[in-house]
Amino acid sequence: MNTVTEIFGSMVFNDSVMRARLPRDVFKQVQRSINEGRRLDSEAANIVANAMKDWAIERGATHFTHWFQPMTGITAEKHDSFISPIDGGKVIMEFSGKELIQGEPDASSFPSGGLRATFEARGYTAWDPTSYAFIKDGVLCIPTAFCSYGGEALDKKTPLLRSMEALNRQGMRVLRLFGNEDVGSLKPTTGPEQEYFLIDRAVYEKRRDLIYTGRTLFGAMPPKGQELDDHYFGTIKPRVAAFMKELDEELWKLGVMAKTEHNEVAPGQHELAPIFTSTNIAADHNQLTMELLQKIARKHDMVCLLHEKPFAGVNGSGKHNNWSLMTNTGVNLLEPGDTPAENAQFLLFLCAVIQAVDEYQDMLRLAVTSASNDHRLGANEAPPAVVSMYIGSELEEILSCIERDEPYGGKEKEVIKVGVHVLPKLPKDTTDRNRTSPFAFTGNKFEFRMLGSSASISGANTVLNTAVAESLRRYADVLEGAADFKSALHDLIREVISKHKRILFNGNGYDSAWLEEAARRGLRNLPSTPDCVPCYLDEKNVRLFTSHRVYTAAEMKARYEIKLEAYNKVMRIEAQTMVNMVWKDILPAVSAYSASLADAALSKETLGASFDTAFERETAAKISALMRETMDCASALKAANEQARAEVDPLASARAYHDRVIPAMAALRERVDAMELLCDREIWPYPTYGDILFSVK
Repeated sequence: MNTVTEIFGSMVFNDSVMRARLPRDVFKQVQRSINEGRRLDSEAANIVANAMKDWAIERGATHFTHWFQPMTGITAEKHDSFISPIDGGKVIMEFSGKELIQGEPDASSFPSGGLRATFEARGYTAWDPTSYAFIKDGVLCIPTAFCSYGGEALDKKTPLLRSMEALNRQGMRVLRLFGNEDVGSLKPTTGPEQEYFLIDRAVYEKRRDLIYTGRTLFGAMPPKGQELDDHYFGTIKPRVAAFMKELDEELWKLGVMAKTEHNEVAPGQHELAPIFTSTNIAADHNQLTMELLQKIARKHDMVCLLHEKPFAGVNGSGKHNNWSLMTNTGVNLLEPGDTPAENAQFLLFLCAVIQAVDEYQDMLRLAVTSASNDHRLGANEAPPAVVSMYIGSELEEILSCIERDEPYGGKEKEVIKVGVHVLPKLPKDTTDRNRTSPFAFTGNKFEFRMLGSSASISGANTVLNTAVAESLRRYADVLEGAADFKSALHDLIREVISKHKRILFNGNGYDSAWLEEAARRGLRNLPSTPDCVPCYLDEKNVRLFTSHRVYTAAEMKARYEIKLEAYNKVMRIEAQTMVNMVWKDILPAVSAYSASLADAALSKETLGASFDTAFERETAAKISALMRETMDCASALKAANEQARAEVDPLASARAYHDRVIPAMAALRERVDAMELLCDREIWPYPTYGDILFSVK
């Protein structure tokens, strides 16, 4: 049996493989391309392509693909074989540098938000050398960016790479001011925790709503759900353990550093967490993780649900985005240091994040919004829709003392002067972690907890990187021209704390009183996707992304259109699915049960007055009333859905879905769930919540 160290990265064309297979000068060119963004010349590209092809064929690959991430939220690939014809009806296996560097898939059916006309089918993929090629299912996958014929970004990777460049550019300006001459670059690192549900494949295939929408649109809660907390961190069932074992092995082969796995709160819910890596690679790895979760689950006769709220009444699934900043010399810039200079640097980068989250709280909220995540955010299981930050009581007190020019905790005889005699070593926060905070500092990183389980992490990290880059740009502009750097630094940090401390909140984010307090502070409450999406077009947000060359104004407008289109389509599908389930399955089944109750009552009456028919008659009466209400609610939902769909303006349509269709769906569900509790379980047309949640034995 191969050991973990032997299989790890065995399907990845990584540095060790390249070092062994490429000429030294070509390997150095590739490294410069990765680290400095330089282009490979055509000769070097051909050598890399040939080595990559030979390596892939040795491992059973017959095809290659440019693996990219369009704005559908999932990955895309078009497979081409390595074969090339030669005389005599034979073929040889070829792969050129041109094929490695650029592809040209048909882009006509991918979301573009108006960046190209329907008839303009051409799109381009461009190799991203910062993310290693890998073999998946016998295909050499080359991570790429995806753009239109006119050069506009049609994917999630391109803006992410641009945001990382912006963050590096502005961060290096600040680091130079602190005398970090040995640092050549900095990059954000990310470790996304992935939550998911596993259910038995047999019950999944009997639920039309799960098949069509990824979540249950009907379902009464069973007597037992997650109340006892007995599933959380509990013993992993053998069937799930076998799945996790295979998942780990397949992820390790692809170089994904899967580290931690455990049962989550809800029955059937689990979590996987990787080790931190560069945000760009983390985004690729998380897409692979989601794909393998679903693929391997089916091999074990299970289905993996990645929807944010597949079951009402139990916890939904999120994706905690742990984010930090690392230099190429291995220094975590969000790790408090041991010396005054290190502390000053840490405090400035901390302030950069605080300012970024405060000024662009709307964009961070927008980055995580979707029709599916709207069900989860704001519930007592996930952060509220209001963005705030938790930094711990000790660190917040230190910042307050700096702002007020007061001693910290009475321990210092002099007030804290950043960069002059700041605390020799900033204390680690000794308070408990705040699980209700959307954006929490956890010692040397921030945990952005609002992301949904099915989402790509690229969007949220693009916003975070760019917003922090903007803070650092302003700081560099101030400090580079300062006559007295230390005094200017101290004044700058004091000003930032004073101006942006409203975003800091260490209390209970689930408490309704917090929403009132947030409103008094001037923080934005954007509870739904239709509330969030217009933020794409706000002048300050367009200025942020265009000034750092992360998005063009046209690319911002396109994402506005795409987000609305996706929301409206999801809502339309869900509403239509509910109506179809009611008319085709639920009402016929309930009608048959109601008739059987009537027949049973008549049969008893013929036997004499001693036979009580109260159960049959009372149950039939309740069901009859609910059937009438269900029919009315289904008709109302169908009408609301058609009205929302008829709206010409996408935003007006989204608001109609939110304001009229969602309440109509809730009203219909209420009646159907009530009927489920009254009906014989044998006649109910779908597996119940109890059947599904406890289906994996």
